[in-house]
Amino acid sequence: MSPTPRTAIITITHNRDTHLHRQRIAIAQQPPHLHVIVGMGERPSLGSIPDAPPTRLLRLPVPATGLPLAAARNFGAAAALRAGAELLMMLDVDCIPDPRMLDRYTEAASAVAHPALLCGPVSYLPPPTNGDYPTVGLAELAPPHPARPAPPDGQLWPENRFELFWSLSFAVTAPDWVTLGGFCEEYTGYGGEDTDFGLTAKAAGAGLHWVGGAAAYHQHHPPSRNTTGRVAEIVRNANLFRRRWGRWPMLGWLHEFAERGQVEFDPDRGVLRLRE
Repeated sequence: MSPTPRTAIITITHNRDTHLHRQRIAIAQQPPHLHVIVGMGERPSLGSIPDAPPTRLLRLPVPATGLPLAAARNFGAAAALRAGAELLMMLDVDCIPDPRMLDRYTEAASAVAHPALLCGPVSYLPPPTNGDYPTVGLAELAPPHPARPAPPDGQLWPENRFELFWSLSFAVTAPDWVTLGGFCEEYTGYGGEDTDFGLTAKAAGAGLHWVGGAAAYHQHHPPSRNTTGRVAEIVRNANLFRRRWGRWPMLGWLHEFAERGQVEFDPDRGVLRLRE
């Protein structure tokens, strides 16, 4: 990777134009060389953003089994690599990057052994006041996610619990992406594909590091797992994950669904299915 690597932010989206607009305003404050946006089943509306980086807008069809989250990330990464990107940053459409995020990921990529996955802290914002968030001071509105480490600015914390990897905000060099092979595209719909990618990285001997200062702020919306059809997708993907790795992912959600009577779940017998 060159001393000043070519950077690309990759965002996948579906019916989130307001979230995307807020994200693009923040990205323009510290723009990468390229912003790749993958619309799943749609062409997102892109308004004019002053100082926005060059943007490549792609579209990927949606299969009957659900949104192609894994395939869309791979599709966006492939476009970024073709454009010469050396450092890929995946950022979910509902995340607003901190102005330091790009610099901190770039610094971390030059400081760790490779292959490596780099994850920044994510804070969950409350609903916006008067319909929008301020352009500064987002860190004061919400603490980082309590289940993930959040190092002080400028610090790198190694992590052995690869099941904590998340795809909301992470960075990986172009060679490391090629080595790891991207996300498993057997996953469609919601759940499991990011944990699968984390375990794939672990199996390949990669490191996982939390990057202080590479923060992102998650815009408020109802939990996706409660959306109509999500439970069936999670059940299917959880069974796929167990076949691939011999263990259950998303245990908290699966037990929650079982308690609500939505699924039959017996982890000891390997049974997970929707209730009729």
